[in-house]
Amino acid sequence: MRLEQLQAFLSVAETGNFQQAARNCGVTQSTISRQIQGLEADLGVQLFHRSTQAKLTIGGERFLPHARKICQEWQASLQEISELLAGKQPELCVAAIPSLCAHSLPPVLQQFCSDFPNVQLRVTSLGSDRALKVLKDGLVDLALVMQNRFLTSGAEMVVDPLFEEPIEVLMAANHPLAQFEQIPWKALASYPQVVFKEGYGMQRLVQEMFLRQGLSLQAALELNTLDAFRGVVRQGKLIALLPHSALLYVKEDPLLVMRSLWNSTAEDSPLVRQVVLVTTRDRLQVPPIQHFRELVLKLIPPPMDYPLSMVNL
Repeated sequence: MRLEQLQAFLSVAETGNFQQAARNCGVTQSTISRQIQGLEADLGVQLFHRSTQAKLTIGGERFLPHARKICQEWQASLQEISELLAGKQPELCVAAIPSLCAHSLPPVLQQFCSDFPNVQLRVTSLGSDRALKVLKDGLVDLALVMQNRFLTSGAEMVVDPLFEEPIEVLMAANHPLAQFEQIPWKALASYPQVVFKEGYGMQRLVQEMFLRQGLSLQAALELNTLDAFRGVVRQGKLIALLPHSALLYVKEDPLLVMRSLWNSTAEDSPLVRQVVLVTTRDRLQVPPIQHFRELVLKLIPPPMDYPLSMVNL
């Protein structure tokens, strides 16, 4: 069964005449006849009484509403795809890591809402690994996350590097480690830490670095918001490894300090994270998604001038 057969059937049913139906469809009468005969063969029933006027048989009458519904659905799908490619989608969904939601993303969101006022923008704060999963599941259109090559590989994935930034140590101003300007890894391993929950790229990054150093991570508490990290660390006992952009306001808090990590040798890789924008090639055919990507690449600067040549974990 083909769409043109259904359209021919509906045209004959509406006009009651094969010749008129052929003119309406822009084909010859013999073509209309072949299409109806082919449809009847597929269905195994005669659809019209062929006399001076083409009248529906009982089979044709039963089939008529279904044929109309199929053709209406087809037209609706064409209309929806046309609107999608024209940028007339009802919403655009974005998943982003918390530090970007708090600092870098707001200018992008404001500009996008101004440029596409009829598109409902939905932003969800998620850990990197979780955000990439919902992107692959089709629940969001773009993800702004820490790079995870295990989750961003594949020909359909589009990955735009945004910036790299160092990981630093957050602690209370009166913590014993505050005496260091750069904290050795062995000293860091002696204290309990607050870490991100599973599904956050930072947890994976920190765990991998401790393993690389041959040390054990003392994870005393798992959290998933930056405010909670600062509140807990402010109490004085726990420390946390966080990206630089999550620590931008620490200097304004007299109860908190941040310290850099010390590499024991020149060969040690600095602990940094790479932040990327991820989407899929098919989504970039949709104008609002493409425009959001362009805004991100234009408006999100690195929190500091760290070279992209730094080694990632």
